[in-house]
Amino acid sequence: MEQNAPIIKLENIGIQFGSFVVHRNINLHVDAGEVVTILGPSGTGKTLILKMIIGLLRPTQGKVWVFDQELCGLSEAGLRDTRKHVGMLFQGAALFDSLSVFENVAYSLREFGGHTQEQIKEIVEERLRVVGLSGIGKKFPPQLSGGQRKRVGLARALASSPRVVLFDEPTTGLDPTAIRMIDDLILTIKKDLGVTCVVVTHDIDSAKRISDRWILVSDGEVVVEGPARELAESHPEVKKFITGNWKDD
Repeated sequence: MEQNAPIIKLENIGIQFGSFVVHRNINLHVDAGEVVTILGPSGTGKTLILKMIIGLLRPTQGKVWVFDQELCGLSEAGLRDTRKHVGMLFQGAALFDSLSVFENVAYSLREFGGHTQEQIKEIVEERLRVVGLSGIGKKFPPQLSGGQRKRVGLARALASSPRVVLFDEPTTGLDPTAIRMIDDLILTIKKDLGVTCVVVTHDIDSAKRISDRWILVSDGEVVVEGPARELAESHPEVKKFITGNWKDD
């Protein structure tokens, strides 16, 4: 990858399902080491952007670049190789209730292969330590609180040592203490592990705490992007959105 090139880039992206147009012309980039938060009204396809970045969805038009690879041109094997370096925390954590916490976190390690059982054990225990859940590997997801499930989901996303982690509504349904814990973990993995983070959220307070940059999406396009604090304080469209006075035409 070229020095200083974005680690993620979406160019002229359009997504259409039948006659329903979600995105018309999305252009955005994410630089290595950033926490970028994508904001916008409900129904504007923010989660679809994450699914394109991880290669689960192909756009109707345009190109998606991740690690200098254009995803639409990759084979399934090529996509699989790229996904080794991209973790995702799904809304609701999306854990397997029939698997223990240990096996949930180990899932991607077993799927991609290349690790001994002892290495898997070491990695899983380390990732659970990172998210503050050491010693719960034998429990099952139904035994956990919402906040714990999200943290196990994050441990699973981190298991393969990704360069990028995508977060889909990471604080939805959590109490204030759990929200603060998730926010702190995002900042920790950025600082200590050098992970680039892309976050979709409706939680403005959380977005203010964690973000280097905001991208506001509406009506199928990027309305504005820039430093989070600067936009929150001075951009009229962003101020309308975060104060609840946004009207999406």
